[in-house]
Amino acid sequence: MIDMKKTLLFMAIPMLGIVFSCGINTKNIKNTKQTATPYNTQMQSALLKSKTDQVLIKNNSSIDSIIESRMNSAGIVGIGAAIIINKKVVWEKGYGYADREKEIPFTPFTIMNIASISKTFTGFCIMKAVEQGKVSLDEDINNYLPFKVTNPNFPKEKITLRHLATHTSGLVDRYPFYMDSTYFYDGKKPEDLGYFLKNYYVKGGKYYSKDNFVNAKPGKIRDYSNIAAGLAGYIVEIRTGKKLNVYSKQFIFNPLKMKNSGWFLSEVDMDKYSKSYQKKGEVVVPAKLFEGTTYPDGGVRTSVNQLSRFFITLLNDGEYNGKRLLKKELAEEMLRFQYTETNKPDSIDIKKMNSGIFWATKLGGTRIGHNGSDAGVRTFMLSDLNRKIGVIIFFNTSLAEKDENVFFGIYEELYKYGKFLETKKLLIDKEN
Repeated sequence: MIDMKKTLLFMAIPMLGIVFSCGINTKNIKNTKQTATPYNTQMQSALLKSKTDQVLIKNNSSIDSIIESRMNSAGIVGIGAAIIINKKVVWEKGYGYADREKEIPFTPFTIMNIASISKTFTGFCIMKAVEQGKVSLDEDINNYLPFKVTNPNFPKEKITLRHLATHTSGLVDRYPFYMDSTYFYDGKKPEDLGYFLKNYYVKGGKYYSKDNFVNAKPGKIRDYSNIAAGLAGYIVEIRTGKKLNVYSKQFIFNPLKMKNSGWFLSEVDMDKYSKSYQKKGEVVVPAKLFEGTTYPDGGVRTSVNQLSRFFITLLNDGEYNGKRLLKKELAEEMLRFQYTETNKPDSIDIKKMNSGIFWATKLGGTRIGHNGSDAGVRTFMLSDLNRKIGVIIFFNTSLAEKDENVFFGIYEELYKYGKFLETKKLLIDKEN
């Protein structure tokens, strides 16, 4: 049996018993315009509220049952989730275990690696550096770097931060090299980021290959690249004079009071950290913790509860609880769709796929945000296009590619529940 955590959504106490004990004739309530008095109007409101509360309880129980059933069937060990409506967290909950062996529950406060959602933090740091005049999105990156990066197929074409952040730079990940050479396990420390990047992109470097580049000019091809995201983060470090973890702490983690968040394992409370699991065949086994050389592409570790603050900041144009973290126009630029009909990569249908600054459309262009995936990790941070309903989900278990639909199915159920909660809130507002 999955260990359930207490839902943090407020719920009013059903009042049907009060209504019936008063002997109110509910037939008359329908005609409140003609017979309204302060007393029966109040009781009508109580009855409506009671009904919506009962529906809420039923739906809350239903979402719990759906999630528990699907995670048990798939072998998912732990889940944490939050629902954001109109830039406010209205629901958050944990299911299953952060540590199956010790039966430690997974909660919204459990810390986990968020994989590629980390790129949104790198994107925010880029925009903060733009605000400070340290970088420009459209400057040649070689004006910032201590070594020169060019595509050997088009050596005279400049590459910009905008290209890196929209995955159109022409710089690509080489497989299986990326997986085999940038992940470090069992406490081993990764290579220095700058050293690695120089050896990967500069001719003569020990990791250099023409396969590190596509045969296309910058801007012409969209090819998702983790190492290029690492390069973008490195440029922020070079230009600000601060490591990305230090810069993030100053301008994101501290202002949002994300005290249990960081880029490295050494920066977070490991007593609150989730174990990771992988499903191999029909068996779910623990996965090793790791750190990566190109950490700006996926190194952030945080909780559902704390990530929600950052997500709200992005959805609210750089502001959280009245505190501005980034100029409004720059926050808007980060989330603005960069591809247009006259300026887009080849073979991209902008109705189904578009990109901000390390921000993208998902699910056929119906959602915005970012997802993440790594060994023992699957994460979602998505909103509808109107930024009304946002959903964050952490899974501490990775499944086979053929079972990816399980993750998306649970996301969709939570999104539908979010739409129900939005409707419930509108009813309450109407009653009041």
